[in-house]
Amino acid sequence: MARVINRSLLDLRRLTINLVTYPEGHSVMRHNDPMGSYYKLNIVLKKPRRGGVFETDGSLFRLADRVVLFRPDLHEHSVSRIERGKRVLLSIALHAPWR
Repeated sequence: MARVINRSLLDLRRLTINLVTYPEGHSVMRHNDPMGSYYKLNIVLKKPRRGGVFETDGSLFRLADRVVLFRPDLHEHSVSRIERGKRVLLSIALHAPWR
């Protein structure tokens, strides 16, 4: 199975931007991120033809199935198995100053 490609575009103390490509056959199990308090804005640039659906227990903002702002440290989230195609995501993380 092909591997996830996680390309760092910006990595500052409180702000990180990554371009992440999830290949066909990949899924992300339900979890939360124990990395301290932070917000994540995920923008799907390329949707798989089938599968690869993002789910979360809560979000602060959601636009269709392409853009979601959420707290990955507080809300469990997952991505269903990508059955056909690939999922390309621009992921922007803003780490809270109180962490």
